[in-house]
Amino acid sequence: MLSSGEIMPLIESLIWLLAGVGVFIVGMNFMGDALEKSAGSGMKRLLEKISNNRFSGVGIGAGVTAIIQSSSATSVMVIGLVNAGVMTLMQATPIIMGANIGTTITGVLVALKNDYFNMAMYLLAFAGVMMGFFKKEKIKIAGSLCCGLGLIFVGLEVMSSEQAFGNELVEVMFTDIFQRIDFPLLLILVGAIFTALIQSSSAATGVVITMVGAGILPLDMALFIVLGSNIGTCVTALLASVGANANSKRVALIHFTFNTIGTVIFTTIIWIFKEPVVNLLVSLFPGDDQMSLQMRVSAFHVIFNTTTTCILLPFVKHLVKYSCLIIKDKNETDDNLSLKYVDDRLLTTPPVALMQVKREIEYMLSLVEKNTKLSFTAIDSNSTEHSETIRKNEEIIDFTNRALTQFLIKLSANVEESDEKTIGAYFHVLNDLERIGDNAENFHEIGVEMLNKNIVFSDKARGDITEMRENVLKMFALSKDAFEKLNKDELSELTTLEEGVDSMKKQLIANHFMRLAEGNCSADVSPYYSSIISGLERVADHLVNIGFSIVNPTGSQKIDAPLSI
Repeated sequence: MLSSGEIMPLIESLIWLLAGVGVFIVGMNFMGDALEKSAGSGMKRLLEKISNNRFSGVGIGAGVTAIIQSSSATSVMVIGLVNAGVMTLMQATPIIMGANIGTTITGVLVALKNDYFNMAMYLLAFAGVMMGFFKKEKIKIAGSLCCGLGLIFVGLEVMSSEQAFGNELVEVMFTDIFQRIDFPLLLILVGAIFTALIQSSSAATGVVITMVGAGILPLDMALFIVLGSNIGTCVTALLASVGANANSKRVALIHFTFNTIGTVIFTTIIWIFKEPVVNLLVSLFPGDDQMSLQMRVSAFHVIFNTTTTCILLPFVKHLVKYSCLIIKDKNETDDNLSLKYVDDRLLTTPPVALMQVKREIEYMLSLVEKNTKLSFTAIDSNSTEHSETIRKNEEIIDFTNRALTQFLIKLSANVEESDEKTIGAYFHVLNDLERIGDNAENFHEIGVEMLNKNIVFSDKARGDITEMRENVLKMFALSKDAFEKLNKDELSELTTLEEGVDSMKKQLIANHFMRLAEGNCSADVSPYYSSIISGLERVADHLVNIGFSIVNPTGSQKIDAPLSI
């Protein structure tokens, strides 16, 4: 029983310990965010290389996790990509495996710390704070990286300080606790719960490594807690899959199954051969100094994740089949509109989210182009066979505009300054595409109304409309190429065509009124003809805006006019 004089020092030590854990996690978040921003283009290149090659998938998973310092974040990102239909289960599974390898880097860094290294890290944290006062975005990001890395070691030092583990009462308390739970399954459960609570296996492993280095936790018990932390880290992915489609839930299940199988294999080995395993780790890092003690835990963490990946990588197909067997497909109707490439879970990784937004806009552009082509069927062929297709496409276009705008608003709070202009450009492109879609719908409605009223254009009027339309469709091709490939070479021809369409509009309207005056054209067609010619000219203006968005992200080139029939 503790006396009143012993309770207060014990509470103070526990507060120091919790403060150290808090600073450690804050430092990890700082460093992860900074690495993510500075290596955004690298992450994009990695994800663009996603293929069905399982070895490259492992490499991508390890690389991305090393960048953002969180296997949980990588898992959530992968779930978002699978939910958006960008990645298949076969592609996602090796990436999840690689993420477990990438997350071991933090443990290695923690284990390597010593007094001189710590001093350098403290100075680095101070330098990072000072760099935050600079106006240049790149310097601020570098400052966040330095500050985060330094805070990790500040947190570790606080955890292992005299005020925390240096208190004999704390040592006695933890020794007593671990003696009571000195059973592998209980230790695994402790590791899983602790990791699930702090949402970071890297932080949990860092705490375990520090406790081993301080002599509070025996190595053989620490190994089981580390195994449990790998199960606890799956909680984030499982929560992220809630509300997602069946494939996303399968990714979370595969992640959990992968870590559970690895834990079962290693638990069995260590339980049966505990002494030889511990002796092996001691022989790899001999000595009683703090670094040697810590490196044993860190090395085990690396060995566990690497070995589990090597064992299960040949069984990727079996894991996918198993997940499909457990989680059945639900009957999903086409009435439920959703974005094709974008998912809110990608907000945690802005560089990837921005890449997916571009893909979504490209898809929207293809629908707008298709509707523009189909909208003249009623005029050209006296047919309404494509009415339902146009209606459904326009519904998707309108939904994508609204949903993507909301996503960009949320994303804009998380991106770095250089990406803010890109988001601004995307807002304008979405508006232009939505207006082109409205014009396409208007062309179709004109054709249907003329068909119902048995009104037809003269051969000359029909020929004029066809000529102008073909020029606009050429602009579609150039605008798409400029936007999708960031190709500035097309902009000169795009501008020339747009100027030609402007001139054509004036000339065609003048010719039409001349035909009316000569009695060669019916006055009934006049409002329809004028609306189509004016609408095509507005479509051309919007296409120029889209093309020039790659060099002028601050606003539109042209001013839109209201639709009319």
